[in-house]
Amino acid sequence: MAAQCCCRKAPGAEAAPARPPPEPPPALDVASASSAQLFRLRHLQLGLELRPEARELAGCLVLELCALRPAPRALVLDAHPALRLHSVSYRRAPAAASDSPCTFAFPAPGLGPPLPAFTDAPGAESAGCPLAFRLDPFTDYGSSLTVTLPPELQAHQPFQVILRYTSTDAPAIWWLDPELTYGNAKPFVFTQGHSVCNRSFFPCFDTPAVKCTYSAVVKAPLGVQVLMSATRSVYVEEDGVYHFHMDHPVPAYLVALVAGDLKPADIGPRSRVWAEPCLLPTATSKLSGVVEQWLSAAERLYGPYMWGRYDIVFLPPSFPIVAMENPCLTFIISSILESDEFLVIDVIHEVAHSWFGNAVTNATWEEMWLSEGLATYAQRRITTETYGAAFTCLETAFRLDALHRQMRLLGEDSPVSKLQVKLEPGVNPSHLMNLFTYEKGYCFVYYLSQLCGDPQRFDDFLRAYVEKYKFTSVVAQDLLDSFLSFFPELKEQSVDCRAGLEFERWLNATGPPLAEPDLSQGSSLTRPVEALFQLWTAEPLEQAAASASAIDISKWRTFQTALFLDRLLDGSPLPQDVVMSLSKCYSSLLDSMNAEIRIRWLQIVVRNDYYPDLHRVRRFLESQMSRMYTIPLYEDLCTGALKSFALEVFYQTQGRLHPNLRRTIQQILSQGLGPSVEPTAETSTELGSAEADTNPDSPALLLGDEAPSSTISLRDVNVSA
Repeated sequence: MAAQCCCRKAPGAEAAPARPPPEPPPALDVASASSAQLFRLRHLQLGLELRPEARELAGCLVLELCALRPAPRALVLDAHPALRLHSVSYRRAPAAASDSPCTFAFPAPGLGPPLPAFTDAPGAESAGCPLAFRLDPFTDYGSSLTVTLPPELQAHQPFQVILRYTSTDAPAIWWLDPELTYGNAKPFVFTQGHSVCNRSFFPCFDTPAVKCTYSAVVKAPLGVQVLMSATRSVYVEEDGVYHFHMDHPVPAYLVALVAGDLKPADIGPRSRVWAEPCLLPTATSKLSGVVEQWLSAAERLYGPYMWGRYDIVFLPPSFPIVAMENPCLTFIISSILESDEFLVIDVIHEVAHSWFGNAVTNATWEEMWLSEGLATYAQRRITTETYGAAFTCLETAFRLDALHRQMRLLGEDSPVSKLQVKLEPGVNPSHLMNLFTYEKGYCFVYYLSQLCGDPQRFDDFLRAYVEKYKFTSVVAQDLLDSFLSFFPELKEQSVDCRAGLEFERWLNATGPPLAEPDLSQGSSLTRPVEALFQLWTAEPLEQAAASASAIDISKWRTFQTALFLDRLLDGSPLPQDVVMSLSKCYSSLLDSMNAEIRIRWLQIVVRNDYYPDLHRVRRFLESQMSRMYTIPLYEDLCTGALKSFALEVFYQTQGRLHPNLRRTIQQILSQGLGPSVEPTAETSTELGSAEADTNPDSPALLLGDEAPSSTISLRDVNVSA
């Protein structure tokens, strides 16, 4: 790749470039230590070397910036103690960001991170002028990196800062040994940046308010396939490196990488799946053709898909959430492949994020609903267009049921139930990820759609909203002002001030949604669930069980069965004779169904201390390596009378779990051990060290759902980012 950069001259030795149009400063983000308000980030370039044997990433980052005022004293970036900075330097940059690509040289092992090379500055000049820097504590989830800048730096004068570093034990970077993959053949690594983890991947403005294009050059061990969230990619075989380019501005958290034994299969004209070879046939058969249907439906609703390709990569069970909407390359946990309806909903949700979240992004994590609530609304419009209103209403009822469950557990005055959550300094914004963000946000967006009286007119508004704000970050007022401008008749009616339904109250009141959608179009699917649940809670039991046994739930949709089991879970502990009859009627049948169904039945078993089915719990935990199918069961086991059983199963299975998940379960066990359990000295040592070993900002705490005894488990959230 040819590179053209300006000749090195003393700062200020030439006329200042023409001043570009003013840009609004990024919204203040208390989760970022950076000085993003003082600079415009034009582009970032990454040179990365993956070193799986050392579990280390070696990087060289070239930031292309302009200062927004003269002579800024320092550049402050978000960083992390996992980053070891080797050097920081400065060089002038040409006026156009596209004119300053660089290549990277990868030194021999042990000789440090990659080195940048610029065609206009051969040899040592490519290193630039050294800059002083320091790393200071910021929060439990990151540090601040302060870089001293040359005093002569002019406003709007493009410049580059080059940072060479290595990253080990980074919360954003998950290294898997071969035995933690399905194929057991090659090491695997993936990154997970949401919400504030990518500051341990590379120093950055780690705030959704700042977007830029990026490029990357990645070197990996021979035979390891590398993918990134990029619009263009190429593998240069003679160099053994991958080149990636993201042509549209994205926030730092959406820069994502995965590498391992991955093979592709086309599933549509602009989509393919990537998976380990043993999973590829299943992934292909379940998604072939349908992803294009979903993309086309979304385009009819919200305008052209702007990212080029839409590919999906299936990750091993260690992936800490269900799915992540990285542009051009959705990450999704492979465990969900066996649950068809959940797979459909999760992928469509990530498709919707291509418009809401990726193209138009919440400017701060305090308003995450702007991405998640709108994406959930768009997801349900897509499913209605593709699968009909009844299915959409069933899925919505299932999720709203979970929302009200979470509300009962947290209380209606919980501050996290607000749409505009106040993020206190030091609190990890990932802990704000809850069902209110999704479902209360969805209810507000649905309410707005009802105000205009026609879903198609509201689709037109959202299309205009995306067109206006694409590739930028917004706050709630931007959405609401655009809504009232698009529908002036509603503005004249002062719909934003209707008593009890004020927009401000929607945003800042705690508690449940102020209004919920009419789900009567799904009654053909939800009524049988309600009827069966009522039978099992009726008297006398013998008559109820006989009537219930005549209902064949094997013909039900997954969401129907899951909703029925959730209702039983809400009523647990149940009378023992009811649990016994439930087991006799359903246990064998449910044991043959997908994991989303099985985990719910097994939670009923555990919460009711039903020992005859405990062997099914053991078998399930012996076969699962995913946090979404292990954490809820371990939490329930340690809450009740089965702590010693949980301990026994854990010590038989821990070798197959990712270290982050293993530490989380150890913490659950250590806090759950009571007088009835006498751990051995070995157990006490290992469990006692678990809490100390658990990095508070590690992905193990990504969803804020693992607090033992929280009783809000992944089955309640089952969240896709």
